[in-house]
Amino acid sequence: MPTPRAAVIHDLSGFGRCSLTEVIPILSVMGVQCCPLPTAFLSTHTGGFEGFTFLDMTEELPRAAAHWKSLDLKFQAIYSGFLGSERQIDIVADFIRDFRGPDTLVVVDPVMGDDGRAYQTYTPAMCAGMARLAELADVITPNLTEAAFLLGRDYEPCSGGGDFQRHEARLREMAEALSQNGKRSVALTGASLREGQTGAMCFDARTGRTEAVQAEFVAHPLHGTGDIFASVLTGGLMRGNSLEEAAGRAVEFIHDCAVRTVAQGLSLQEGVDFEPLLGELAR
Repeated sequence: MPTPRAAVIHDLSGFGRCSLTEVIPILSVMGVQCCPLPTAFLSTHTGGFEGFTFLDMTEELPRAAAHWKSLDLKFQAIYSGFLGSERQIDIVADFIRDFRGPDTLVVVDPVMGDDGRAYQTYTPAMCAGMARLAELADVITPNLTEAAFLLGRDYEPCSGGGDFQRHEARLREMAEALSQNGKRSVALTGASLREGQTGAMCFDARTGRTEAVQAEFVAHPLHGTGDIFASVLTGGLMRGNSLEEAAGRAVEFIHDCAVRTVAQGLSLQEGVDFEPLLGELAR
């Protein structure tokens, strides 16, 4: 059986583990050929750094896509993340329409912000465009901030405050609302249902079920966990796992990486120390 192939539309940061420096090794070790289509090159990621460089790859994207089209490339998955400009949203939407086959899995990680705020390079127009792009997805993986943007709601952190029953009901309602009446699957990250735990609330469009996956919370701010989650989830789905199974594996892997990262005493800027644990995903 040929190795499954994924077109991965993300940025590339030279330092600080995130986006393509996480996606490529994770999908590769999970048995997927990763074909990157970089949206931007940054000297570092944007979390906690000042003065980073930013090379916009907007003009190159349609040229690369046209070349791939001339080669008649087929993809079993298309997976998009951080986009570098408003125009890129329409380019990625066109890419999905051009390369999507009957069995192609489309995963959109609607990267826009965190902690209730949009990222430095994201404008309101880009956030609105990301919502349109997400309409083409089979699966979306927003965090709580991005979910609020997509739903047009005020951001509410999932801190618990002792009333986890209310938070669970809210998260279930959000995941189901994000599904657009069951048209797409949703893995809502940053969902905490118990004291000392965090994970994802998942709505599976194939079954119509909403289930939560949880792991022990590591009380330390970490950069790049969203990209790890979406990458492991995509790899799991390409292996034939259910949404709940794939999300559960992603949550467990992030937990193990977080424990190792905290033990190493690494700074937030370096991201999650995941490389020594990649073997866990090969099994």
